[in-house]
Amino acid sequence: MSIDPAAASPADSAPAYAAPAVEKALDILEFLAETPGPVSQQAIAQRTGRSAAQIFRVLSVLERRGYIARDEGSGLYSLSLRLFELAHRHDPIRSLVWLAQPIMRRLAAAVGQSCNLGYRAGDHLVILAESAGPGDFGFRVRVGAEFDLRGTNAGRVLLAFAGAEAAAGDAELVDVELADTLAVIRAAGIAEQPDGLYPGVTDLSAPILSREGVALACLTVPYVATSLSTHPAGFVRDELLAAAAAITELLAGADA
Repeated sequence: MSIDPAAASPADSAPAYAAPAVEKALDILEFLAETPGPVSQQAIAQRTGRSAAQIFRVLSVLERRGYIARDEGSGLYSLSLRLFELAHRHDPIRSLVWLAQPIMRRLAAAVGQSCNLGYRAGDHLVILAESAGPGDFGFRVRVGAEFDLRGTNAGRVLLAFAGAEAAAGDAELVDVELADTLAVIRAAGIAEQPDGLYPGVTDLSAPILSREGVALACLTVPYVATSLSTHPAGFVRDELLAAAAAITELLAGADA
């Protein structure tokens, strides 16, 4: 007896298209992406609902292909930057960086400070591009660096301009105090706050927006106010907003 796939229910047809090894690999990658530090094989097995023996081969393949890294001393696993590298090759990401970099270089030269471009990956902020300032002294952020979305100025900008649909899914990330902060950011169109990790640095962040007003990325100047600073924060703020608007306009043209 033959069965018409179109007539079968999702539950009936799902096993015919199952790929257990792929499911295991994706479960492992998603778990490691959500985990702040290295974890053991046993912890991965427990979290993914499988035995250590079931995931051993998958872990080996992921390690061999460079998607995860295993510490030889402790045997703990962590996510590598391989997925970031693949995403960086993706056309929208490449287009964003390609269009933004000339403007970022001009911004860095104009304000005498470095600037960086970040985007959202789950509940993390990932640095896509960075442009150094012209001086001998400044603050820089490594391309590929990841930070907690809620704990960074740029991350809060991305949350503030996430759009209604994404905001509904962010309910667990946003408490009452943070919701008030995000409302202020939306009203101002920019966020300015002392860096939570580095005293003496004030992060100025502005969104790169889609035509619908949703944040695609965030442009940040980690402003260092010292005797070597060539411009006041107000000037840097204005230049940052102009640069973010220029990138937004270019992206709109690229999508046309």
